[in-house]
Amino acid sequence: MLRALALSLALVPAAAFAAPLPKPAAIDARVKALMTKTHANGLAIAVVDRGKVVHVQAYGIRNAKGDPLTTDTVMYGASITKTVFAYAVLHLVDQGKINLDTPIADDLDKPLTQYDTNAIYPDKYGPYKDLAGDDRWKVITPRMALTHSTGFANFWWIEPDQKLHIHFTPGSRYAYSGEGMILLQFVIDQGRKNKGLGIDVGQLVDDTVFRPFGMTRTSLMWRPDFRPNLADGWNDKGEPQEHDERSKVRAAGSMDTTINDLSKFAAALVSGKGLSAASRAEMTKPQLHITTRTQFPSFQPELPPEQQRKDLYAGLGVVVFDGPQGHGFFKGGHDGQTANTMVCLETNQRCVLILSNDVRSEAGFADLVKFILGDTGVPYDWEYGDQAGKS
Repeated sequence: MLRALALSLALVPAAAFAAPLPKPAAIDARVKALMTKTHANGLAIAVVDRGKVVHVQAYGIRNAKGDPLTTDTVMYGASITKTVFAYAVLHLVDQGKINLDTPIADDLDKPLTQYDTNAIYPDKYGPYKDLAGDDRWKVITPRMALTHSTGFANFWWIEPDQKLHIHFTPGSRYAYSGEGMILLQFVIDQGRKNKGLGIDVGQLVDDTVFRPFGMTRTSLMWRPDFRPNLADGWNDKGEPQEHDERSKVRAAGSMDTTINDLSKFAAALVSGKGLSAASRAEMTKPQLHITTRTQFPSFQPELPPEQQRKDLYAGLGVVVFDGPQGHGFFKGGHDGQTANTMVCLETNQRCVLILSNDVRSEAGFADLVKFILGDTGVPYDWEYGDQAGKS
């Protein structure tokens, strides 16, 4: 019997025997050291193990008055919104309302360039009339939007002429683009009702993510009931910044959430809850090779093949990689006063989720994630460029 047991254990992948996670007290001490070193005022963290939330804690303050940051404080989710949106889109795939590889042109009642988006909802969608004369928009698919390969800049208003442009053949390479997510939101919001579209994306995400997972203090649009326990932020100079009360749903990054709430989503995502097995596999499988040295600027030259990281790929709403502990995925979120990261490993269904209302804390994320999960291979050097791991 002992020989049989030894043989069976030998056949189990080494990564299945993951090192024990640090104790909560050790995590607390490490976070406090990070905050001291980076001068960050507030940070919240959650740890998921075997698909279950095992640790949630908040540290520091939520505003310049010194009110404490708690696990139920509403914080800005930033670009982790994109991962939640991708999950909701895959619900539509499971329902047969969206096909990842059907061009968006097939889901609209008229050509994209004929929509007056400013009349539909000012400043919510892109100026699609700008694409008149460039028929490459007709080949864009939901998969391209979710893998950042539409050819759009991150947002149209950062273009020198503040017009929407397609910079390369859609689907041919990765270039981070919130604008691509907004296009897919437009298709879902305004698409053909006889195909099951014409769905408000805010309601879609409520119905498929927030309510099923008990995320009662999370929304893609500002809610007045957030005000009593809300995080303001601090920029890279340590200056207080008020929370932006976002008045419209933006799939690229309008989510407000709490560490308690978003940890529930991370646990569901890494354990495969809520989606068909096929759709969950689509989210985190390698979809499109990423060939640049860093994530930004979006249109930087691609590296020579021998210098490209061979395991770095876009998934759907996440970036996927392979490291010492096997396959993983991650997503960051960032603005002038926000620093967020979610890193998950498929083996043992582990995640670390960090939300911070002080952008200076970001400099310590790589070390903190490594302390909790061990060496994962998460590509923070690509995510943050030359600032990876620096504080």
